[in-house]
Amino acid sequence: MVSAATNMIRHGLTALFAVGLLAFETAQAQQITPADEDHPPVTDPSKADEADIAKESQNPIGNLTIMPFLNDTNFGFGPHNATQNILEFEPVVPFHLSADWNLIARAVIPFVWNPSLYPAESVPQAIAPTDASAFFSPRNTPGGWTWGVGPVVQIPTETNPSVGSTVWGLGPTAVIVKTTGPIVAGVLVNNIWSLGGEDTGAGKRYATLLLEPFFNYNFHGGWFVSTAPIVTDNEYGHGNQWTVPVGAVAGRVMKLGKLPIKWSVGGYYNAVTPQYGARWTLQTNFAFIF
Repeated sequence: MVSAATNMIRHGLTALFAVGLLAFETAQAQQITPADEDHPPVTDPSKADEADIAKESQNPIGNLTIMPFLNDTNFGFGPHNATQNILEFEPVVPFHLSADWNLIARAVIPFVWNPSLYPAESVPQAIAPTDASAFFSPRNTPGGWTWGVGPVVQIPTETNPSVGSTVWGLGPTAVIVKTTGPIVAGVLVNNIWSLGGEDTGAGKRYATLLLEPFFNYNFHGGWFVSTAPIVTDNEYGHGNQWTVPVGAVAGRVMKLGKLPIKWSVGGYYNAVTPQYGARWTLQTNFAFIF
């Protein structure tokens, strides 16, 4: 049943990828105009209210340039129940292609600190592969809805094969978002297949599915609570292939002078995890917003 559902999701993503490529062919470089006057986007965060900035920043395909640093401290990781730390730099940069289309470029660049995984080979510190996405998103989506589709590429930036494959990867990605009142909610999904590779070794093949449902509730003054568990499936993993976290974070958008910053802290429990996967994660986030 799980395998059938996974295959259905992957086939759907392939179709969405094709739609994204078609959208790209029709886009031309011009300045955008607001699509929904009832929910205008934040275009100048230095002049906007903190609560409005918070809502716009919670949209993965919003109108803001965001430079976040997301830190996950994973407890109970590896064969010795030790602590792992992963710091991810996740820049988001929107481009205004036309009055009808946006392009939102996103990347995830992980820096990994591992405990000893003996008898498995590991290194104390390494850079893992980078995931780079491009979402083509229509500008005119009234009713508080936004969506985007496009490609995602895994770039072999790893500095040691113990933290990732040396093989490039490619696949589709999609996101849908609903903003209504204080709530920003939606789901982001992607699937990456390696472009070749072997069963073992530094150039091992992979196929990974990622589902990220998210729900944000915003209060006055830029305060918010949110949950955004990242559910993953590793098709070539041994034993249980899924990771399913449950948890939440709280945080605030505030200004240093005219520069908005965003911070949050919280935790997740992995209700489902592969062998030697972490059980608990302390998550902290700090971001500059432009």
